[in-house]
Amino acid sequence: MSKRTQSIRSLFAAGSDEAQPAETRAPVQRVASGAVRSLQDTFSEVERDYEALKQRISEGALPLELDPSTVDPSPFADRFSDQDVAAIEALTASIKEHGQEIPILVRPHPSVPGRYQIAYGHRRLRAATELGVPIKAYVRDLDDNRLVVAQGIENSAREDLSFIERAIFANKLETGGFQRPLIQSALSVDRAEVSKLIAVAQAVPDWIVEAIGRAPKIGRGRWQELADLLKGSSSEARARNAISDKTFSHKDSDDRFAAVMRALKKADKSDAVASATPTVARSAAGAEIAKLSVSGKHCKIQINRDRDEAFAVYLMEQLPDLYESFKRGNPSSEG
Repeated sequence: MSKRTQSIRSLFAAGSDEAQPAETRAPVQRVASGAVRSLQDTFSEVERDYEALKQRISEGALPLELDPSTVDPSPFADRFSDQDVAAIEALTASIKEHGQEIPILVRPHPSVPGRYQIAYGHRRLRAATELGVPIKAYVRDLDDNRLVVAQGIENSAREDLSFIERAIFANKLETGGFQRPLIQSALSVDRAEVSKLIAVAQAVPDWIVEAIGRAPKIGRGRWQELADLLKGSSSEARARNAISDKTFSHKDSDDRFAAVMRALKKADKSDAVASATPTVARSAAGAEIAKLSVSGKHCKIQINRDRDEAFAVYLMEQLPDLYESFKRGNPSSEG
């Protein structure tokens, strides 16, 4: 029993075991047994409420006020650093005027006593930091699985993450060893969508994603198109040129995506023009024998019929032997 409990309960004791001198003893005033029971019941109720309050605080049911400088990012970041500046400014102004209405969620740092890791509420934390005020937070003991699910559920409920942020988050969880069912739960999507998210995240280099940013208006289709364009031989060089342009950093995130796409599409058209230019085979005297044109999935050899139809027939007869000779010299090639 705590000292506080003992001291309060002593008020209801029938008397003291220590005798006092008669001249100093005050007359004993008897309290009705019903009143004593009423006080004892009130005390017990207060104690129960106090213990329940402690339990709710330990479970994170009640928010605490924390120093924002003691809160670290989640080890599984689901946001990019270049968040909407206007949204941050509006939130900061709102908290300054009305106070923080919705607490953030944190967990005790697993390896640093006295510090915390945030599950959600990054913008509120940033606003509180800029204002220099305490941050209201629910503190809960969360393992890594529950942490990432809490992050994903909060963001999915607000539909707040852009496609590429969700894709990068899914890929981080995948490479971090989390199972696909948990990633599905964290992002509230099915298995097929998780596969698409991870495929795009793995196809687009990190340096391009970091340069473009969260691109809130760009959906899966356009990111997939960008990933396909990046398969071209000169695509990354053209993307770097677009990103290094002096006007690039002054664009918003969606416009930076568009700038990279324009550069890659230009490269794609250039490659198409180059591949459409035919290769000409000539005789020792310099006369044209045939033209080879490459377009899409087909290679076409064209021979002038009026002049060399007999040669075209001869070539077709010789092709099986030529092909076998080619295969012997190139065993790794596919037929």
